[in-house]
Amino acid sequence: MSLSSSEKEENQRKMAADKAEMRRRKGVVLKRKWKRLDIVKAFASLFVHFLCLLAPFYFSWPALRVALIVYTVGGLGITVSYHRNLAHRSFKVPKWLEYFFAYCGLLAIQGDPIDWVSTHRYHHQFTDSDRDPHSPNEGFWFSHLLWLFDTGYLVEKCGRRTNVDDLKRQWYYKFLQRTVMYHILAFGILLYYFGGLSYLTWGMGIGVAMEHHVTCFINSICHIWGSRTWKTNDTSRNVWWLSVFSFGESWHNNHHAFESSARQGLEWWQIDISWYIVRFLEIIGLATDVKLPSESQRRRMALVR
Repeated sequence: MSLSSSEKEENQRKMAADKAEMRRRKGVVLKRKWKRLDIVKAFASLFVHFLCLLAPFYFSWPALRVALIVYTVGGLGITVSYHRNLAHRSFKVPKWLEYFFAYCGLLAIQGDPIDWVSTHRYHHQFTDSDRDPHSPNEGFWFSHLLWLFDTGYLVEKCGRRTNVDDLKRQWYYKFLQRTVMYHILAFGILLYYFGGLSYLTWGMGIGVAMEHHVTCFINSICHIWGSRTWKTNDTSRNVWWLSVFSFGESWHNNHHAFESSARQGLEWWQIDISWYIVRFLEIIGLATDVKLPSESQRRRMALVR
């Protein structure tokens, strides 16, 4: 019996993923061909961490405040905008506010919204499988960081970014995708202009690096260590001590159980700063269609105790 075109395409993609996995095992860093985008991403990451090494020599209290502001603004941009609003559509806000939040996320230097959201949607579609963009099954450091620098491997596993047509139809997100490097460069110039190397090393160095690794911890630690409350077909875990630093993202088992929920800290004692912001926006009428798990969904997903 002949295969349909979709089945043939799926088989070809699986074969490509198997070949990509064999290639990755031979050397994810040195023994492979680096694409231009991989080099740009690696250089940006190395530059941020280089600034961290310089930061102690340029310490000042105003610079520390700048680092905390950058960490908070960029972090909430990632959690509230990129993750809950754009990737999962767990609530709606007016376009001007949606675009503002997305721009805050851009300053975290984790890529443009189209790139970030596409990868995250693939993560949920293929969680912990061979096609997961950053599966911990491929090692802690791969899931934490190294996957970022192998865009060819991601394409071979998941395919092209065909899962973000809702964002590609909007001029604003296409504009950010084309001009992301200019915004980051302007951000660095502004920090240097207002505070010299002190603001640059602490803002773009410490502030960005902290938020970057906290986000990476969700991909790595929250799929390896922690507790499980819900029956999910993956390795997602809740990591309580990371909840404050991640603005509520580390209630990761909760999230994988109820992906579209705007609230991830489902218990009153589970700190979820991102949810507090969404709830405030809902109270004042700016956030609508806020999604939460129903009681029947919670009963169905609960682990037998």
